[in-house]
Amino acid sequence: MKTPITLKRDWTRAQVEAIYHTPILDLVFKAAEVHRSLHDPQEVQVCTLLSVKTGGCPEDCAYCPQASRYHTDVKAHRLLPSETILEKAKEAKEAGSTRFCMGAAWREVKDGREFDRILGVVKGVAELGMEVCCTLGMLNEDQAEKLKEAGLHAYNHNLDTGEKFYDKIITTRSYKERLETLANVRNAKISVCSGGIIGMGETDEDRIDMLHTLATLPEHPESVPVNALVAVEGTPLEEQKRVPIWDMVRMIATARILMPKAMVRLSAGRVRMTQEEQALCFLAGANSIFAGDKLLTTPNPEQDADKELFSLLNLKPRPANKNVGAVYQEV
Repeated sequence: MKTPITLKRDWTRAQVEAIYHTPILDLVFKAAEVHRSLHDPQEVQVCTLLSVKTGGCPEDCAYCPQASRYHTDVKAHRLLPSETILEKAKEAKEAGSTRFCMGAAWREVKDGREFDRILGVVKGVAELGMEVCCTLGMLNEDQAEKLKEAGLHAYNHNLDTGEKFYDKIITTRSYKERLETLANVRNAKISVCSGGIIGMGETDEDRIDMLHTLATLPEHPESVPVNALVAVEGTPLEEQKRVPIWDMVRMIATARILMPKAMVRLSAGRVRMTQEEQALCFLAGANSIFAGDKLLTTPNPEQDADKELFSLLNLKPRPANKNVGAVYQEV
């Protein structure tokens, strides 16, 4: 029988800081123990992320090439036809993905024809037997309920960084508004997907702040994406240096220990990682990746490279809608 894992939602910031600053090999070892007690270490969920509406966003997120105020190579396009989105979902399923995520460059969800089309597409993807995730910006309780009724499995709304550093990256919405959207998602009984980006000029303290916020939500997010900034020419962060792999490993390992049940997603920045670096992230507790050649608008490893990686590390795709069979002791 597996050793029970204590689920804490009352982590102090000092506790989070102590875990984060654990010597790296000890930290990875502890995270690997937690990971193996709750998850099959050979299983990695394969997800596909499609930009269903690209560019033209009124926000000023300093990392994002889709903001209309920045001059980047991203070409704006309206919401894709429903048939096109569903065809992409079918292709993703055939390629091995079990979770299909749709992203729209909106500040917030607005009721109307486009939202109704999204609801129809959510229903269609769910009928394929895939987990369905959306990231559409801020949404209210009523909109969250409608998405749930349509069959939405998860909603992504990243905190991006710690609250103290937040206004250095985004000024067009507040941290409080981000947390309100997460509460609306949770109240609608939709799985919460929320994480952040490292490499934007933040300090370790800012990273610890973000992890502490996530780990002390009323319920832990079911999904925690850890992104390394992909600096895009034309954005305010275009000169930022690549994040060291050990920073990614430290974030993943800390997230795994703090939120043991969560799917910890090795997200943006993976295209720059070697097989050995990705293996370290899996060892530290990552158990999800995004497949396909793009993550919204930034590069991602191609499917053949991922198949080779899975074969090399003896990994297998996690089935859709799988519940974690484990023993938990909640506190």
